[in-house]
Parts: sequence; C-alpha cells; structure tokens
Amino acid sequence: MNYQPVLQETIRFIEAHLTDELTAAKIADYAGFSLYHFHRIFQKETGMTIAEYIRSRRLTQAAALLRYTDEPIISIALDFHFGTQESFTRAFKKMFHMPPGQYRKLIGPILIKNGGGNMDNHKEAKGWFLSGSHPFHYELGTDTKVVHQGNCSGYLKSVTVQNADEFATIMQQFKAAKFLGKRVKLSAYIKTEKVDQFAGMWMRVDNAAGDVLQFDNMNNRPITGSTDWNLYSIVLDVTEDSSVISFGVLLSGIGHVWMDGFTFTEVSTSVPTTNLEVTAELLDEPANLSFEEGLTMEQQP
Repeated sequence: MNYQPVLQETIRFIEAHLTDELTAAKIADYAGFSLYHFHRIFQKETGMTIAEYIRSRRLTQAAALLRYTDEPIISIALDFHFGTQESFTRAFKKMFHMPPGQYRKLIGPILIKNGGGNMDNHKEAKGWFLSGSHPFHYELGTDTKVVHQGNCSGYLKSVTVQNADEFATIMQQFKAAKFLGKRVKLSAYIKTEKVDQFAGMWMRVDNAAGDVLQFDNMNNRPITGSTDWNLYSIVLDVTEDSSVISFGVLLSGIGHVWMDGFTFTEVSTSVPTTNLEVTAELLDEPANLSFEEGLTMEQQP
C-alpha cells in the first residue's frame, strides 16, 4: 500500500496545529489507523516518531522566534506546550547544543551577519547550483526564517520570470557508485508560496554515456499554489551500469519554494519505483518504412 498520501495529509494536519494540543493518538485517529500501525508507518517514512517530529518542529519554530523576536523565553515555551521553561531549555539544548538564552545572544547575530543586510536569506547555498531553461530569472539561497529543521533551509524563487514556460532548478550531482544495484528513495521536506505552474522534487540516474536510465520530476503529482511544509519522496533503481545521480527541486513559472532535510535511503524492491519511463524502447529493426502500416480500409485509396 502507498502510504504517501495519508502521510502527507497527516503532516499537513500537524503543521496546522503545532501550537495546539497534539497527541499521537489524536493524529493516528485523524489518519484513520490504529496508533500502533500508524506509529510504524510514520517512523518508517520520516525516520522519527510522531512525538519526535512534533517536538522537532516546535523547537525549530521556537528557535526562529528567539532569533527574530524579543518574545520572552517562558512565553515561547508555553506557546509550544512545554510545561516549564526548564523542560523547554532541556529539549532546546539537546537539539541546538546550547540553552535558548545563549542561542538568542550568539546564533541570531551570526545568522543575520552572514545574510548581509537581508535578515531572511543569503543568496548562495554551498554545494548547490542553478540550472534550467532560464536560471538567470530565478534566485537560489538559504533562508533563516522559513525553516523545517535546524537553523536554515534552501530556497528557489522567481525574480524576473516573464513566461509561464520558463523554469529553473536548484540541483546537485554525485557519483552513483555507493548505490549501484540498489533501489533508492530520495526524500525532502518542501514548502511553497504562490506557485502558478508547478514545483517538484526531481531525481535522474544516468549511465557513463549520459543516457537517462531512471527519472522522476513529480510531473504526475505536482505541487502548486501555497503549501505548508510536507514530505515528498522519489524512488528509483540505480542499476549496475549507472554512473551519475542528479537531483534537486524545480520551479516552473512564478513562485517561491523552500526545501530542507534531503535524505537518500536504500529501500527494498517491494517499494514501487516512481520512474516516469521517459525513454522509448529501442526497436530491433526499422518499421513502417512505406507509411502504409496502420491504415484502415477507409483510409486506403
């Protein structure tokens, strides 16, 4: 069974209620599964328990408030359902390796300084580059306000896009050697704002000659409009003749896309691939050289 739609709907529910009272039982009931079964599904797909995910998202949002507001630490703690400032401090220190008061004094100014005069973002992202039909009409960078995990996320946004058919991608490439002969799942958290055409994660596996062996760009399940953080996945086979794996997030037309927490994991062959079959089957010999094949009786003279 494909649990991705249920998981995405559940994460949408969690994201919309991070400052509300949330329990694993309530979330499992919303998903329509028993607590035990949904706990297994959620942990398998996200790599963390429901409680760990909620706590991580609450702490990440709390960190953003510490960086960009003067709201008292106790108020932030209570807003995100930590019973006391002490329990909030323990959880925050475990995730960010320093107490919230020290984080506010040290990390906020560092992130703002690295972003130059723009507090929200920094127009570069180490290891990533722009490509596409009109990359110069788009901008990539890191954002320290809109974050899913930790202190920053990556983003891709339109700047001077003029036509709906323009697109760009923020991407990376690496050698396929580590995953040869394996089925691999690429996952990432993505958030969008005012995407008028479509956005999506993509992954491509090529051989040494540059031929495409496997490919998926979520064209059959696009992200459009404005959406909150959610988890998206692609599953492809990395065959023995694979040489290069390319991946990233693309944006077609106007919009703004944030991405965070990319992971590559090996999965069993029982997990179906999302390969879009972009290459046509090569025939053994030429066909229909006279153009007569396939004509009906009515079409024949």
